[in-house]
Amino acid sequence: MNITKKDKTILIGPTGFMGPSFLEKDSSIIAVGRSKLPSHLDNEFFYIESDESFSELDKLDFQNVIFLIGCSDHHILNQHPTLAIEKNVLALSRFLWYLKKSKRKVNKIINFTTMLQYDTQRMKLPCDELQPRNPSINNYILSKYVSELITEQHRDDYDIIDIRISNVYGPTKLMRPDIVPSTIWSLIHNNSASVWTKKPKRDFIYVDDVIEAVLKLIQTDFSGSVNLGTGVGSTVGELCSYLEEFSNIKISNQNKDVSGHMEFYQDITLLKSLIDWKPKYSLERGLFKTYNLMKDYYKEKEVKNRIQMEFNKLKR
Repeated sequence: MNITKKDKTILIGPTGFMGPSFLEKDSSIIAVGRSKLPSHLDNEFFYIESDESFSELDKLDFQNVIFLIGCSDHHILNQHPTLAIEKNVLALSRFLWYLKKSKRKVNKIINFTTMLQYDTQRMKLPCDELQPRNPSINNYILSKYVSELITEQHRDDYDIIDIRISNVYGPTKLMRPDIVPSTIWSLIHNNSASVWTKKPKRDFIYVDDVIEAVLKLIQTDFSGSVNLGTGVGSTVGELCSYLEEFSNIKISNQNKDVSGHMEFYQDITLLKSLIDWKPKYSLERGLFKTYNLMKDYYKEKEVKNRIQMEFNKLKR
């Protein structure tokens, strides 16, 4: 496979958390979706009616695909079990079958899954791609596990990379349940914040580092699953300490028991063997940039109103 700068990359699902960051990084990426792009982006936008059928893509020339349709809100997906399959499995399956039926030739497909599928009871740290997995933890993890089975079914026809991403964070105008944006929005909006516990250790990676790695992976001949993290574990307590320093607000600790990985960080040996890459952002630097950009976002009336509505829902 010879990928050149002339190859066109499309990003399907461009208006979530990571989509706009990809488009900011590379203005040549074509955004494919239903919602209009933020006004500051100059990328070409290609409208599709829905993810029920991708036949509208017959009109579009492309060689590489970054597939970002999906839902990562564990709470919502556990309340609506079929939603996890619909958003994280069926949309991807429909797209891959569209490619096969239409006999489209593509160089590379990027599919995002999760490091959460690794079995906490049996894995060894740092966790490499061969560690045992347990997809039955919740609906989100199950759906991402199944998405890898779907891509495996099509791997004879296409080079597909399943990216088992760690705890990605970065500035967002969205109200997301992840610990970084939810804590920052609470600090900005409420002048207070709390976390369930400060004990867990996670592999936090800044979104710009993710994007740089993915754009380099597109240019490789690799097809399969690969970890994408920093390879370094940091506690929630460390994260809170940085945010307390930036905001001058104390973050309270509820000391609740939590499920999931109490300690996790990835082995990124395979990733580094495929591309010339290392994370540029320390946790401190990434959080500093995230916090200050989100403070700027909050000055926008539309964003402030949206965050206000979300916090009002939480009070009900």
